[in-house]
This record gives sequence, structure tokens and C-alpha cells, in this order.
Amino acid sequence: MYDRDPHQLLKPMKLALAFLACTLAAYSADVFAPEKTDPAAAGMDPVRLARIPAKMKAYVDKGTAAGFVTIVARHGHVASLEAVGYQDREAKIPMRTDTIFRIASMTKSFTVAGVMILVDEARLNLLDPVEDFLPEFKGIKVNPCEESKASQGCDPVNAVRPITVLDLMTHTSGLPDQGASGSEPFKSLAERVSVGAHVLLLAQPGTKWIYSQIGYAALGRLIEVSSGESYEEFLAERLFQPLGMKDTYLFLPPENQSRLAALYTLDAAGKLMRVPSRPQPAVKVPSPEGGAVTTASDMARFYQMLVNKGTLDGKRILSAAAVAAMTTNQTGSLKDVEFSPGLGMGLSFGVVKDVVGTFRYQSIGAFMKGGAFRTFGWGDPAKDMFGIIVMQRNNGGGDLAPEITAFSILANAAIER
Repeated sequence: MYDRDPHQLLKPMKLALAFLACTLAAYSADVFAPEKTDPAAAGMDPVRLARIPAKMKAYVDKGTAAGFVTIVARHGHVASLEAVGYQDREAKIPMRTDTIFRIASMTKSFTVAGVMILVDEARLNLLDPVEDFLPEFKGIKVNPCEESKASQGCDPVNAVRPITVLDLMTHTSGLPDQGASGSEPFKSLAERVSVGAHVLLLAQPGTKWIYSQIGYAALGRLIEVSSGESYEEFLAERLFQPLGMKDTYLFLPPENQSRLAALYTLDAAGKLMRVPSRPQPAVKVPSPEGGAVTTASDMARFYQMLVNKGTLDGKRILSAAAVAAMTTNQTGSLKDVEFSPGLGMGLSFGVVKDVVGTFRYQSIGAFMKGGAFRTFGWGDPAKDMFGIIVMQRNNGGGDLAPEITAFSILANAAIER
């Protein structure tokens, strides 16, 4: 029946199966999996990494935090993923690695990523005047006596140039923190930004670093005008879904409410107290400057994409040029930038620009962003590394909180090779 050995006929099939197995193995190796830890592949010491949860537990035992989730990754491999303490201290619900956190101002990096997707597509430009897209910013004026606090002779003056998209991203627009407020709850992001733009600038555009929430709300509105979609729809379709960030939301679905960590504060005596939950507003208006909720693992996927210069699991989200712009100091020698010493300002991120900024063992060129509830992440291109720490407390040291500094030092100290 056979004119040659049947085993010979099976060889092509075996070769094909072997090739498929190798291909799948290679693909699996390229897939970033936050839930799988491999300190050896990350070139990190597991004994030293174990100091991280031990230190976090010490803060829980001391009563200054309810709980933490921390994650450290290097060379595309997660070296450590730990949950310590409680998601809800009063109910004795243990912290889990998939607990959902309010990340406050870390949302700003999502907003910038959304804008940079549009820049990659040439739908807008970093030096475009904001007023070209949002007419409410036309003719905005400057308070010339903001710094001197003079009460006379302070008639508003014209801005020397329009506010640019880049100004909004680097907090150098001159806009105040919150902008003007309306008498009624806002019904849309468009309404909020339109009302908020009716203010006097605190400095001429590009001359001073002034942290501005309304500036980032305007960036969210720029996404809407440039894309034709709502802010939340655009981020879900172009950022969260492609990155596999399945637990990241601008509005937390009711079915996931039980996974949201409780929020705490330190009273005047330094005692940890729970912050009462606020009722949900009747109309949901997104907050591009601080409204996202997510997990440590989802944030890890975002940071790994940035460390990979715009790609994750074979998908390109941002161009390498866009990531470079986001993570490079854009404010030169401008003083009093960001909330830690030795930093310049990238696009949403603080960037270590000199040796003073390496106090957390991060390299010059490392980029970082924190949130008001003591969430914090950094990426270090020189070490091919990032770290995420999330907790829920609304005061106690800001980006210089001892928990954040300790976590970064312990993570970097665990590098072996």
C-alpha cells in the first residue's frame, strides 16, 4: 500500500506540530502576565523582595494604613505581587491582588495617553492652541499681580500667547487648580470645562508650573472634540481594552462595587479613620484628572506598555515617539516642578532630571506619577523596570509618603543583575 515508510509520512506533521509548539511557547513568553511571578527571570533577589510585604505589614500593624497591593516587574517579568492587610478593615475583608482602587491623579496619565493616540494620528498637535478646539479659551487673560498679591493696579492683561496642548499636559498653562465653578452640578464634561475656563490665569502660559485639575479636564474634552467620542468611550476602546485592562473604569459598575477598597484618612492625632462613602451623583460626568478606578495588575499592564515603548503583547498602543515625549522632561530648568525634589515634568509624569531625584533609588530618566489616595507608580527605562503601590488614604506625605519611598527603595535594592 505504501511506497515509503509510513513513519516518514508523519514527519511533516510532527515538524508542523513542533513548529506550532515553539511558536506558542514564544508567544506565551511575550505575553505579560502580572499574576505570574518569576524573580529569577526579572534578575531580582526573592529574599530581598520579601522585605516589601513585611514592611507594608509593619505599616498596617502600626495603624497608619489599612492595606496595600504592590507589584514589581523587570525585563517583562513580574518579580513580586503582594497583597497585605485589609480591603475593608472594619469588615475584616482581606486585601486581594484584584482589589479595585481609586487612583486619583494617576488618571492623568491615561488622559495623556489618550491625547497622544490622537497626536500619533495627526488629529492634533502638542503645540496647537487649545482655543482652536475649545473656543471658551479664546481671549483668556492673566492676573499680573498674582505673585505680589497686590490689591491695587492689577487690571487683567492679555496672555502673550494662547495656551497650548503641551502647556496643559505639563501644568504650565497658568490655569488655577480647579477653575471657575458652576452654581448647579455639571451635566457634561463639555459644560464643566466651558465654565471652568472663565478664570484669570495665575501666570503667563509656559512660564510657571501650577498644578491644574481643570487643565486636565480640558485635555479630556480635547479627546472628545478630536475623536467624536465621549472621553470614557475613547479610553475604553483605544487604551483599556487593547491593553487588557479589564478592571479599569471611569465609572465603577455596580457588580464590582464589592471589590472597591475602603477609603481612610489620618486624624489630627495620626489615627486611621474610615472616610464615609459619598452618594453617586445623578448625572455621571467623567473626571479626566482623577476619576479612574483600577487594580494594581491593570496599572502594571499600562506601565509595562510604557517601558516597552508603546507595545504590549504584540499590540502597539502608542508610538515610541509618543512614549518618549510623555517620559522626557519637557520643562527644562523650570523651578518648583512636581511634588518631589529633582524632578522635571514630562506629559503627566514627573521625570528624574538630576541626582537629587534619585533618592528613591530610581535612575535619572525614570518617570513617575502619584495620586491623592497614596497610589504611586514609576517606570525606570535604564533598569527596564517598574513598580506600583496602591493603598487608600487621603493624606500623609503625598508623593513623599514614607510607604511610597520605602517600597521603591526595597524594590530597587532587590536587583541582582
